[in-house]
Parts: sequence; C-alpha cells; structure tokens
Amino acid sequence: MSKKTDSKTPSVNAAGESETEEEYSVEKILDRRVKNGKVEYFLKWKGYSDEDNTWEPEDNLDCPELINAYEENRKKKENIKKDDPKKRKSGPSSEKPLKSIKKEEQQKPKGFQRSLEPERIIGATDSSGELMFLMKWAGTDEADLVPAREANVKCPQIVIEFYQDRLTWHNSSTDEDVTTQSKA
Repeated sequence: MSKKTDSKTPSVNAAGESETEEEYSVEKILDRRVKNGKVEYFLKWKGYSDEDNTWEPEDNLDCPELINAYEENRKKKENIKKDDPKKRKSGPSSEKPLKSIKKEEQQKPKGFQRSLEPERIIGATDSSGELMFLMKWAGTDEADLVPAREANVKCPQIVIEFYQDRLTWHNSSTDEDVTTQSKA
C-alpha cells in the first residue's frame, strides 16, 4: 500500500547514489502492541482514511511527541483502573454467567440422585449442623456428602459396617485390673 505526501526528502543509498524517499506524517497513534519482542503502534496517517491505518514498528517512527503523549495517556488510564476499584468490579453482564454456573452446580445431581450404587462410607461430619456421610460410589472415584438419615434408609448395611469398623469396646473390669496392677 503506497502512501504519499507532498514532502519528499532526498537520501543517499549505500552505493552513494541519491534516491528520493517518501515521508509520511502520522496524524494519531491509535493503539500499541508488542509483536516478536518489538513495540508496534497502530497509526492513523495524515491525509488518509481509516482503512489505510497500519501497524508500524517503533524504530521506524519519527514522531516522539505523539509517542510520548500516547504513552502518558495510556499510563493514566492504567492508573485510573488500579486506583478506582469501582471500575474493576464486574458489571451485570458478567454476573449472569456466574449465576448460571451456580444454578448448574445446584441442578447437577448429587448423592443418591445420581442413581449410583454406594460402595462404602469414607467419613462422617456434622459441620453443617446435620450428620453427613462422605459416600464413595461403586465404579467411580467420586464421593459425595449425603445426609445420614438418607443413607440409613437407602443403604443401612453400609452404615452399619461404617460404625462397626469404628466401634471400640471398653471393659470396665479390665480397666480396673490394669489400674490396680500398676499401683502395686
């Protein structure tokens, strides 16, 4: 794409011959990027339409005032974004996907709703105020928290096995014998 302005500056090539080089004037810097480790600016050329805007390497440009003005403006915008937490908050458009993700998580079947066969109870907790079992399912590596009241009805043998594995017996007469022997 050839861009010309009225000004032409003569230059001398490596062979010492004089040649005419066309010089283009930058009207405005529109954007900045780093490509292959080199800074490039998206330029609006004087006397040309927006269709003729191009990316040019910083090294090829001779408009330090425009570059400095653009960089200062860019830094001000970055500082405003950092300093103003209101602008960093997500708007209503980004909240909808979060809500839909939460709904999907709530609608995803858990526990006995998945129609899987329980294999064993891994542990128990009452942190939510209700006794819950961490149930391992047969044929998968997954486990879900299920209410104990539900497990008691749907898989009573597994619940009994869980309690039996953790059951310890204390014999009061054995405890007394142990304590009396240690005193002697």
